[in-house]
Amino acid sequence: MKQILVVDDSAVIRKVARRILEGMQFSTVEAENGRKALVACEQAMPDAILLDWNMPEMDGVEFLRALRKMPGGAGPKVVFCTTENEASHIALAMDAGADEYIMKPFDQHVVRSKLEDIGVI
Repeated sequence: MKQILVVDDSAVIRKVARRILEGMQFSTVEAENGRKALVACEQAMPDAILLDWNMPEMDGVEFLRALRKMPGGAGPKVVFCTTENEASHIALAMDAGADEYIMKPFDQHVVRSKLEDIGVI
C-alpha cells in the first residue's frame, strides 16, 4: 500500500485529506508543519506528499527544499495544496521541486486527478 504524508497546520484539512486518501486505499501519515514532516520523512520516506504552503516553524517551500536534499528525498511526488494562487507562487513551488499544485478547497476528484497525472495512482 502506498503511503502519503499530509502536511498542513489545519487539523481539519488533515482530516479531510486523510479521509479522501484512505478512501483511495492509501496509507496516510500526518504532520502539522514542515519540521515535523522532515522527521516523518527521516523515519519512513513516503511515496507522495500533500503539502500546505503557509505553516508555522517551517513553511511548505522550506520543507520541500530540505526534502529534496535528503537521501531519498527526490523520490516522493509532491503536490502543493494551498490557497496561494498567484502565478509567482506556483512558479516558486515548482522551482522548489513540486510535481503538481492544487487549490483549497479540494475534493476527491481533484486529488485523484492530480495523483493520476503524476503517476502516484
